[in-house]
Amino acid sequence: MSFNKDLLEKLMEFNKKNSLKFTLYVNDEIYPITSTSITNSPIPVNEPTTRGGVYFSDKFAYKMKCVIEDLSIVPLLTNKMLGPNTEFGELKITTNIESEGKSISLEIFTNLTNSIQTPNSIELGMIIVKLDSV
Repeated sequence: MSFNKDLLEKLMEFNKKNSLKFTLYVNDEIYPITSTSITNSPIPVNEPTTRGGVYFSDKFAYKMKCVIEDLSIVPLLTNKMLGPNTEFGELKITTNIESEGKSISLEIFTNLTNSIQTPNSIELGMIIVKLDSV
């Protein structure tokens, strides 16, 4: 994981107080995100470990849940999901926050851990692995 925890905490706090616009990029396609939550929560490991020889997992992770109403994304997620698939890809999400009176553009890179599809939307569960200001 590669991110500035102070910047991530600012993002989390700003997201709680404001209605941020998040955008997801998958295979050169752009998908608007209708709602987003970011939390720091435990994951089911007893100690920091490499999971399945594929990715590193700590005892706590910064997690994102995002809802997307454009269901054309569903077939594109097959190769992005963690699990038995060892060749997965990161998802890129962008947003802007304000800090000390300045607008900061952020790129958030995540690993997709699960998805829940309804007739009108899909909710993505992700772990944040990288955060960059651009």
